[in-house]
Amino acid sequence: MTDNSAARPESASHAGIIRETRSWWRQVCNEVDQVAVIEKVQGESVAQGRYIFMTAMSAGIAILGMLLSSPAVVIGAMLLSPLMGPIMGAGFAMAIGDFRWLHRSGLALAVGTLVAILFCALIVLLSPLQTVTEEIAARTRPNLFDLAVALFSALAGAYAMIKGREGTIVGVAIATALMPPLAAVGFGLATANWTVFGGALLLFFTNLMTIALTAAAMARLYGFRTSLSSRSTMVQSLVMAVLFIGLAIPLGFSLQQIAWEANATRTANGIVADQFEADARVSQVEFDFDADPIRVTASVLTPTFEPDAQAAADRALQRSLGREIDLVVNQYRVGTDARAAEAAEIAAARAQEEALATEREITQLADRLSLIAGVPVEDVTIDRNRRRAIVRARPLPGAGLETYYALERRVASVEDDWTIQVTPPAAPLPTVTFGEDGPDEAGQRALRLSAWAARRIDAPIGVAGPEAQADRVLSYFADAGVRAVRREGGGALVLNWLAPDAE
Repeated sequence: MTDNSAARPESASHAGIIRETRSWWRQVCNEVDQVAVIEKVQGESVAQGRYIFMTAMSAGIAILGMLLSSPAVVIGAMLLSPLMGPIMGAGFAMAIGDFRWLHRSGLALAVGTLVAILFCALIVLLSPLQTVTEEIAARTRPNLFDLAVALFSALAGAYAMIKGREGTIVGVAIATALMPPLAAVGFGLATANWTVFGGALLLFFTNLMTIALTAAAMARLYGFRTSLSSRSTMVQSLVMAVLFIGLAIPLGFSLQQIAWEANATRTANGIVADQFEADARVSQVEFDFDADPIRVTASVLTPTFEPDAQAAADRALQRSLGREIDLVVNQYRVGTDARAAEAAEIAAARAQEEALATEREITQLADRLSLIAGVPVEDVTIDRNRRRAIVRARPLPGAGLETYYALERRVASVEDDWTIQVTPPAAPLPTVTFGEDGPDEAGQRALRLSAWAARRIDAPIGVAGPEAQADRVLSYFADAGVRAVRREGGGALVLNWLAPDAE
């Protein structure tokens, strides 16, 4: 017969510890003034005039700070943002089963979100600065760490609300950074940059859901009274768990990709360094992971040029990463003394900075042309060597050739060292009016506009009308290098487009 006398005291000890822990936790929960906490959270989760005004001001500060790439200004926007109130309110409302309160909190959050996005988009549209800065780019790739930050911050915020330590909310507001992602969403909307728009929106949604769900879990943990049945409570808990997992999975993949990119950078640095002597130094390695194949540029300071280094490093890097790589190794000859190496490194850094500045200029030009032409940025052709940018515009409602000509001149006036060509749709040609001595002032403008459009579209123009006027117009087009064909017709002079092979 088995003797269980030794096991019973241990089991009784464990049961006693559990009872004491439960008793202690009930006492902790009883110390919480639930009515006061709920009243306070409810008061901060309503879409009142102050809430809308502070949301707009916070959004304005956030987008200006991000356009200026000023972290201090962005932090100021985080402190002003009142969005934490309705999100916390939604969490507490879910916990106690108050669906009317949940509806009010959701409405306040929706209003605040729309106000922030639209106000930021308006500021970006009016701003001469429309470049993706580091502050904006930092909000476009959410990962699992962002979810963890939101989780820990929400735990601290909910605890502060429940225990009456609202001063902690200031730190929570900075940590979760609810307003900067919305500002980045507004930037993406204004500039039609859907990569920024989608990434920033995902980050905001991650923070929002994590804070709300964590607040609900904390309220449950502290025993806030609920009108939900035990079955409803179980279903709600299951839904919360599924949402957490649903958020964590794509963010986990994003974190894995970021880790792979960091490892690829370290690997590339080592492989490039292995192709040179010990006194050579890898100054910089840059990846363009969005390119296909992946583009890698490395700068090496070396006393001796290695002609086969690029090819050997390219093969080794492709084997190591298992991806197709386009590697460029820029070698800078330096002496063996430290001063020469430092001078060469400074020269390489300056060259790199100039290259980055050129890339930023090209990106801004392509974005600007894509916006005015109404086409994706990929449809803009950039000739770096000739410094020429070409885009074929989509038809815009109510826009004539004059509109496209004005758009081209506007961009050309800003990018004075680039040749800008906006190819307009084959809109109707203008009417050429005449005075006693030939085309009057309006007629001359019409001829210049028609010649410009013909050169851009590369199509001939048909000229019909009185013989004397038609001859003057044909002569003008010939001098302007535009192919024009005489067509039969009486009455007023008329210009129209012809097929490319017309004679």
